[in-house]
This record gives sequence, C-alpha cells and structure tokens, in this order.
Amino acid sequence: MKIIQIILIYLLALLMLAGAFNHIYAPETYKAFIPSFISENLANIVSAAIEAIIGVALIIPKYRKWGGLGFALLMMFFLPIHIWDLTKEIPAIGSKIGAIVRLVVQILFIAAGWWIYKSYKGKD
Repeated sequence: MKIIQIILIYLLALLMLAGAFNHIYAPETYKAFIPSFISENLANIVSAAIEAIIGVALIIPKYRKWGGLGFALLMMFFLPIHIWDLTKEIPAIGSKIGAIVRLVVQILFIAAGWWIYKSYKGKD
C-alpha cells in the first residue's frame, strides 16, 4: 500500500476519533450545524458512536476497507447539511467562503473514503 494512503488513513482515523470525543466533550460545538428538527443530544451521541466505529475500523487492517466505505457514506450523509448551511445568510461556519471551502473538503473526504474502500485489499 502506498505510504500516502497509509498517512491518509491514519489522519482520517484521527479526525474521526477526535470528532467522536468532541461530540461528547463539547457538544455545543455542533449546535449550529444540527437542524432544528433533530434532537441535539441524539445527534451528538449517534455521531460520536459512528465516528468512533469508523475511526477504529480505519486503524484495524482487517476492517480498514469497511472503515473507508463508512467514512465515505458518513461524509455523504453530512453533505446536505453543509449545502443547507451554505444557503444560510450567515453560515454556521462563519462565512460564505468558509462554507464553500468546507463543501469542497467534504467532497474530497467522500473521494478519500471511496478510494480507501476501492483500493484496500486487506493484506496489510
């Protein structure tokens, strides 16, 4: 496996595990991103659990392929929230440019997760 892909895998795993921790430690961070029709507590607990599972799966070679798929699917799930945020007069991230950058990064995240899923053979 290419060293770039291994570095990416561990960076994404770290991102997922840090996000899971932050959903529990500082749930107010995500308040502006959670639509009003979704319970904040439930959204934070479910997000923390899913992000932790994906982060661990990315670290364990046996489950890495599925961690990549889970990451791509989670990023696709969050994509409408980021598009919705971009349509707001003042996006939760702070600015329209920030919201656009976040949307582009979200698309890159989806591609990265898909790349891991499609290219990982489980032999490492």
